[in-house]
Amino acid sequence: MKSAFVSIIGRPSAGKSTLLNRICGEKVSIVSPTPQTTRNKIRGIITEDRGQLIFIDTPGYHNSEKKFNHYLRDLAGSALEEADMVLYMMDTTRPPGKEEEEILQLLKPWYSKTLVLMNKTDLPDSKPDVAAAFIKEGASEIVDSGAIFPVSAATGAGVGAVLDRLYELAPEGEPMYPEDFYTDQQPEFRVMEIIREKAISNTREELPHSIYVEIADMEMKYAESGEIKKLWVRAFLVAERESQKGILVGKGGENVKRIRSESQKELSSIFPYNVHLDLRVKVNPKWRRNDGILKSMLY
Repeated sequence: MKSAFVSIIGRPSAGKSTLLNRICGEKVSIVSPTPQTTRNKIRGIITEDRGQLIFIDTPGYHNSEKKFNHYLRDLAGSALEEADMVLYMMDTTRPPGKEEEEILQLLKPWYSKTLVLMNKTDLPDSKPDVAAAFIKEGASEIVDSGAIFPVSAATGAGVGAVLDRLYELAPEGEPMYPEDFYTDQQPEFRVMEIIREKAISNTREELPHSIYVEIADMEMKYAESGEIKKLWVRAFLVAERESQKGILVGKGGENVKRIRSESQKELSSIFPYNVHLDLRVKVNPKWRRNDGILKSMLY
């Protein structure tokens, strides 16, 4: 049996979360066209006869001096310390830039166990040759080891070959999780992430980075048999300004009702029991500068 931790790293919107969901066959990480949707190290698990691989999705590596982005970059870097292998995802529809150069420097100690995934090769503006030339110039040893794979996380093309190589390189070991696990996320975290995803999809482009979700209360309702019958959740969407609160609430409360309804529907499909969600909106000014809040929500 093989067992290994595999960290996924790349620029924002490179397709890391889409790849993780594709590999696991389940929705493990929320996905949005908005860059830097992922804020945590998200674990997805795949178990086959040949072994178990635990993938760690990381926030997009973004070059910014803002405190919030410093925390996200630190999370991406810390995931490498946990890894037996690394998947470096490149968006082949965008030319390599400063962030790609910084990622290559960050990966230097892990070159021997890094696979480079040239993602979005199914799109007409994909230029994998440009990305490959960048890797060859900056990290020729990765190219020499045959560790470059053209893939499409969206369609699944090429992903099977990546899994084959990962299992080939993975060390022997016992599974870390039960066979039926596809993630180790706690219910509270999954609830917060789904609410945030629905809020992102129902608001303007500038709002997603200004909100977070706070769980005020969770209560399990049990049937006479002892099985969980319902999960009741009271949660808050937290914005930085009153104007943002107005956007989230919407005219006559229509937007927050839509976010609540969509979140509740998806959560009830994810969990093996019904979910009742009480969702409200409040303001916490300058929360992205608050170390206490950042440390509690980013891990």
